[in-house]
Parts: sequence; C-alpha cells; structure tokens
Amino acid sequence: MCGVFGIIGDYSPHKAREALKTLLHRGRDHCGIIERDGVFLAHQRLSITDPHPRSHQPMSRGKRLISFNGEIYNHNELRKRLSLSEWESASDTEVILAAYEAWGIECVNHFEGMFAFALMDGEKFYLVRDRFGKKPLFYHQGKEAFVFASEIKAIKPFLTSVEMNKDALHSYLSFLAPTPPHTFYRGIEKLESGEWLCFEKNKLSKYRYYDVLQTPSSEITDNNEAKRRIEEELHRSIAIRLNTEAPTAALLSGGLDSAMICAIAARQGKKLPVYTLGYNEYGAYDERANAAVTADYLGLEHTEVIISQDDFHEHLDDLLIHMDEPLNDPAALPLYLLMKKIGGDGYKVVLSGEGSDELFLGYRQYFEYLDIEKAASLHHKNWLKKYFHSHFSMNREWEWYKRVFDDTLLFRTSGEKFTDLQQNKLFRQNVRDNESLRFLNGYRQIFEQSSHSDPSMWYSMIDLKLFVGEHFLAKLDRVSMAHTIEARTPFLDHRLAETVLSIDPRLRIGDGETKALLKQIARNYLSDAIIDRKKKGFANPYMEWLIASGRLELIREVNTKTGLFYPEVIEEYLDLARRGRFKQHVWGLYVLSHWINRELL
Repeated sequence: MCGVFGIIGDYSPHKAREALKTLLHRGRDHCGIIERDGVFLAHQRLSITDPHPRSHQPMSRGKRLISFNGEIYNHNELRKRLSLSEWESASDTEVILAAYEAWGIECVNHFEGMFAFALMDGEKFYLVRDRFGKKPLFYHQGKEAFVFASEIKAIKPFLTSVEMNKDALHSYLSFLAPTPPHTFYRGIEKLESGEWLCFEKNKLSKYRYYDVLQTPSSEITDNNEAKRRIEEELHRSIAIRLNTEAPTAALLSGGLDSAMICAIAARQGKKLPVYTLGYNEYGAYDERANAAVTADYLGLEHTEVIISQDDFHEHLDDLLIHMDEPLNDPAALPLYLLMKKIGGDGYKVVLSGEGSDELFLGYRQYFEYLDIEKAASLHHKNWLKKYFHSHFSMNREWEWYKRVFDDTLLFRTSGEKFTDLQQNKLFRQNVRDNESLRFLNGYRQIFEQSSHSDPSMWYSMIDLKLFVGEHFLAKLDRVSMAHTIEARTPFLDHRLAETVLSIDPRLRIGDGETKALLKQIARNYLSDAIIDRKKKGFANPYMEWLIASGRLELIREVNTKTGLFYPEVIEEYLDLARRGRFKQHVWGLYVLSHWINRELL
C-alpha cells in the first residue's frame, strides 16, 4: 500500500516536498518524485508486489506516468491477456499502464482488487478509485494548480484558508462520515468509490464506472446453488489475497466473519497468525475468550492486545489528528492500537472482515426495517400519522414509523445517527425534515433504475456505498496505513458481492436469521458454538473512558465559542450518554468539537 501525491499547474518544489512528507507513514520503503514544468508527481511506497527497485513509482511507460496505491490481484492473468513481448517488472503497476495502453480508461473494468491511482496521458490526467472505495483519493482545484493526494493532510497546505464545508457537517452528523464529494475542508473533495475523474485543460469531468447492482435480480433461486456459488467465490477471493510473500496476519473477533476468513485460509493450507482486542475490567466488550476458542479450534497462533484507559488518553489526540477530519467511529482508536501492535510484530498485510454484514444481512435492524416497511400498506394510517407528528421522541423507532406513515424513505444506511429532526432540535439554524435525503437521492435513483426492487437490496447497496465505503473503509485505511500496513478485505471482492446480490432476496432473508446463507456454509468449517454466538460488534468502553477523562467538557467549550448548537440540547445528550444512551451521538459531537477546536478556533 502506498501514498499518492501530485500537482498539475504552478507549484513550489519546496512546498510540494514538504506536503509529500506528511504521507511518509503510507510507504516507508521508497519515495519517488517526478518533476516537470507544471507537473509534480510523487509516491511513497510500501513494497508488497515485486519489491525490487525496478517497480518503484512513479512509473512511466512511453509518455504515460502513474502513481498507484493498492493491489491488482489478477495482474498475472492480465499479463497473459495483454501478451506483450517484454515486461520490465513483475509489478501490478506496470500492468495498469499496459492495460491503459490497450483499453484506455476502460481498463478499470478489467482490474480485480483495491486501487487508487493518478495516471497522466499527455494533457489528460486521470484519478481513479476502486469499486468499493478501499483506497482514498482527495483533490483540490485551485486557481494555480490541481492538487491530489491519498490523504487530506497533504492537500491542506494548498488552501488559502481553512473553512468548514457545511454539507460535510450535516452529512457527517447524519451518516457518520461526510458523503462524497464532500470533506470538512471547503475546497477539498474526495473521489467516490467506483468513479474516475479526468482533469484536462483546467476542466474536470467525472464518470461513475461501477454499480454493484448492475447484476440481474434473482438470478440464483436455488439455495444449494447459492451456497455453492458463494463458497466458490469466497475461496477465490481469499486465495488471491493470500498470494503474497509479505508477512500476513488476520484480525480475529469473536464473530463469524473473521472466523470464516481464517477457516478458509486454513483449509487452503495457510494458518494465519491472528490478533484480538481486549479490555480489562470491561467484560461486556471483551471478545478475547470467544476469539481464543476460534483460534484453538483452527489451530492458529493467537495474540491478545489489551487496551487500557491510559492507552485511550495517551493516543486519542494523535489518532484524531491523523484522521484529518471527523469520522464518527469509536472503534477507530482500539483498531489503531491493534494495528500498531501488528505492524510492530513485522506484518505488512492484514486480512479483515468488512462487508460481510452488508452482503449477508448481518444486522438485526435490517429485519426490523423490513418488518416496519409493511406498515406503509396500512389502509387506515392517517390517525397514526397524526399521532406520531404530535408526539416527538428522540428514539429512532419513532422516526422509523413516522417516515413510513409519511410515505418517505425509511432506510437511510445502518450508519444513520442524527436524524433530520434531531439535528433540527440540536442546531440553532433550521434543519428541514428529510433534509438528509439530498445526500442519498443520487443513489436512490440508481437503485430505482436497476432491475432490483426488494428493500433488502437497497439496504445492502446504500450500506456498501456509504456505511462501508465512506465510514468503515476510511477508518480501516487510515489506522492501518498509520502503521504502514496493507489491509485486505476478502468479503469486499466485487465478484463475490455481485454473486451474493444476484441471489433471490428471499434466500438471503430466509426466516429472518442474520447471515443465514453464510452460517449454512460456515457449518462446513466451524463448530456450531462458534457460528451461533450472539453478535457483539466491535464494541469498546469509549464512553466510560471519555467521561472519566473529563474530555466531554470540550463539547461545551467549543459550542460556547461557535454557537452552533443549543446548549440545553447538548446537555440533554451528555446526560443521556452518562446513562448509557445515545453514546455514539455524543462521541460524534466530541470528534467534531476536537476538529473545530484545532482547525477553526
């Protein structure tokens, strides 16, 4: 994994190099720079595929240049298809250049893997992001230059001033992370997953090249066929991600997803060393015991990493600064510390289970939503509609029923946190009901124009796009790359995802059991005790530690200076959080306050 950075237009070589230094953590094996009139293209390399110096970047082929972050897992197959007489390296970077030479920018449709790259072809300059958004790309179009990078911190020096993007603020409160193209920095945008842009003669154009719902609906209607196809794709996906000489480990929770990755890897002859988080004195959050059972069952070397309240206090500020902008995920710090241990033990690659819940309907609330959707068909619902309008509640269930009776969109990602009405109550400025839908309308239009109509397909699609793509994967990229580790996510293989989403929704939903299909397959690899455990999620005692630290006072202090929110509503949330409710709402307010305090005040 690597860091990409570049400038098209006028630039100061010294300023460009100083900005590049902020990406050193993304790749410490080599720093490459190409400077020309009006072009500065650079690369921080973490050597995984063909670590030889011949594969250093930026790489050129003829007049074309590339700086590439990621892995193209099918690069050897593409080499055979492209059948060139001579190759100068064994790298996947050279394959991208050759594929572009053969197919133009449509070459992206031939790649299997995770990638974000900048490719220069004469006056055309392309930025490309992979199908699910595993690798990030940010950009800024200024008066003098077009600047792009793998992280915001490398672009920030090129802003004339730091101002908050209000669209990022509202989409962050709604969905845990800013929705594309927004970032918290006005003037800096992010490329969307499955999208490329072309910058040519100071003009910028974008194109969406991938849609996970482009597969036919209900193509697979037999349960046994569905299981066979999923199992085949899982084996393929995991095998290609283990095809590396780099030292590789895996994350192991007490749940099914990470256990399945490790079980299939073991079946393929690769018993991965595994790492699990734990918290002394917080048994409700600790998954070490369950993970130890799985590791023992599979015969894996198991390392437990225990995080304390002191660790939380010592590293929280550094983490939040490293993340560049607010991301409402309390698991970011524990995962950051876990990656630090894995990197310290010498591993360059780690496998993680993101995407499984969204593909296999692993959240209990999916089934709650499906049940509530039925209320829309009630013939006599006017009384209920009036009742809900006149009896406001902060509880999310109130909001769900109100939407159904108002005939508006019910499901707005599993990551929805502050509803529009909660934001209206919180903000000093008016926030209209259903205001957040403007961030989803484009995706909803894609869904409605697809061949799919079952609500569960919408749940999976929008969660893969935002909850996973802009929230989980943003977290995973930053915390793994902070310690120069490449994180690979086998469930987020586009061929596997397309297979799962081409299965008749009735088979995915089954009798209302979460991950029904995956659990049926898992019984060939794991014990019933492991498969049937109650899901915990990546929980941790963040609120207990945040309260004990006294850090919550920052929310009050920042709000006093900015006047963004009603103080009495802030106090209401803080009181609820102390009683164990609305905890992630308050964490989101704290992370936001931390960013405002250091960037704007």
